[in-house]
Amino acid sequence: MAVPVEPDTLAFDPADPRAALDQLPTSPAVFALYGAEVHAEPYIGRTPNLRGRLERLLLPSAKHPRRLQLAGRVRQIRWRLTGSEFESLLIQFELLEKVHGTKCLERMHLRAPAFVRFLGSNAYPRITVTHRPSQREADWAYGPFQSRAAAERYADEALKLFLLRRCTEELDPNPSHPGCVYSEMKMCLAPCYQGCSDERYGEEASAVERFLATRGESRLVTLRTERDQAAAGLEFEAAAAIHSQVQRVESIHALAPELVRPLSQLRAVVLQAAAVPGEVAIFLYEDGSLRGPQGFSTLGMRIQNEQSGSTSLFAHPMAIEAIPEAPSAEDAPSEASSKAESAAPTKLARGVLEARMEEPLDALAERSEAPSATLRQGHLALLKRWYYRPEARRSGEIFFPDAEGRWPLKAILRGVGRVAAKMLAAGGHAE
Repeated sequence: MAVPVEPDTLAFDPADPRAALDQLPTSPAVFALYGAEVHAEPYIGRTPNLRGRLERLLLPSAKHPRRLQLAGRVRQIRWRLTGSEFESLLIQFELLEKVHGTKCLERMHLRAPAFVRFLGSNAYPRITVTHRPSQREADWAYGPFQSRAAAERYADEALKLFLLRRCTEELDPNPSHPGCVYSEMKMCLAPCYQGCSDERYGEEASAVERFLATRGESRLVTLRTERDQAAAGLEFEAAAAIHSQVQRVESIHALAPELVRPLSQLRAVVLQAAAVPGEVAIFLYEDGSLRGPQGFSTLGMRIQNEQSGSTSLFAHPMAIEAIPEAPSAEDAPSEASSKAESAAPTKLARGVLEARMEEPLDALAERSEAPSATLRQGHLALLKRWYYRPEARRSGEIFFPDAEGRWPLKAILRGVGRVAAKMLAAGGHAE
């Protein structure tokens, strides 16, 4: 859920629209227009220019008689400034969900993302593609993928590495079963006519589950180890054959972006430009919901050029570096010890920055109630839609936890610096 922030409110008089419109900012915002009827549905929208958008909606226009005119119905304007399109979409969705319920998904054209699902509860597991993964089996749903076609391609290519069944029927193994083309091609263990033991099929199913859970890393580790051992033993032909398998698995691994994870383990930190000057907005996706924004202040920090040889502030990528506090006269180090302790302030400052970053992350991790099914689907669809945009159109940055579930605080801080630098370059107010 988004961090609650009271919206700004302004009364609107249809007889004197300019009195209200001239008080509106020209900043990006999500707005709601309320009528005189208490229970009437508000008009909800988002815009990069609040005043300009409402002028088009609330001022009569002789040049555009077909344009939607709401001035006669509106009595109150509410809005909340936003720093990014990501934030605007999240706030707009949650407002529409409160007003329209499940229909908010249709209004914002949010479709359930595609997942590759491992049917581990079946006696003879297989994989399939679904848009409705069960929350009870969230450990076996891997995604979200960009589209159903992308999920199906990944599933098909992954199955080529294993001997798991592709049929969809409920199996009752019997030697009289005719089998299928995959068993004839030796691409399936054929449990249908007891072509393998249940233990052998279980081993193959476990290998597929590990492959999906790690996006192929489990298979790559095994193959790379075998390749290196063969090369060390001067078995170069065998090493070359294994290397070709490594390349094949790597090509399949590339079909599953970093966002693709077991649904129960999908966690991410998203950084966006903030509406508040001197801040970067932090969002957290965890337990099926998007939460934020939490502001991370860049005050007391300087944005410096990472590349040497240029004095331009915007010539190269930038990162945030702490400005250590100036020591007092009493605490000033002696000349003999100044060189030995010259690195201490930097290390201390970095530790302070990481501690500061933990505060908003901990605040976002606190959850008051479980999200509804509509919010789960909507938040996941919003995250998926933003993530799979072309790199040139995707503003902000995303970070995932490491294998131990810890956030990469140093990498996130560097991301804060890049987002703040882009805000400065665009004429924002990050400091």
